[in-house]
Amino acid sequence: MEHHRILAIDLGTRRIGLAVCDALGITAQGLPTLERSSRREDFFRLGKVIHQNQVAEIVLGDPIRMSGEAGAASDRSQKFAELLRARFGLPVHLLDERLTSAEAHRVLDEASVPGRRRKQMIDELAAVLILQQFLARRETRQSLGEGDAAEPGT
Repeated sequence: MEHHRILAIDLGTRRIGLAVCDALGITAQGLPTLERSSRREDFFRLGKVIHQNQVAEIVLGDPIRMSGEAGAASDRSQKFAELLRARFGLPVHLLDERLTSAEAHRVLDEASVPGRRRKQMIDELAAVLILQQFLARRETRQSLGEGDAAEPGT
């Protein structure tokens, strides 16, 4: 079985939350959140993260509406996924991220994290949750003998 790192991205308009899995694809660890600037600078910094962490695959949160329809935010994620594929030549999977931000807020509420620290942590934690969900689904598919097929629509 080949082991490689997967980078999760929680794409926001102001910040990019990041998380990476260990080499065995078991655990997700948050990485420092990137403050957005220009597309060129964002991709330069993402390239550094990809290189430093030996990333071979990317999972990008897809903010589908609660109704199940794609909205403007989902369209932005789809376009960003295309740019990531073109720029880095890596597989990019879109993962329905509904409720990950709400879950991140709940976790931080329970931990009584103050407002200042909270803004940076929310995006990082959302990326960790996206990656954990992706890893869990992949593990379930593998244990069911479905191989390493990508998520539908990825």
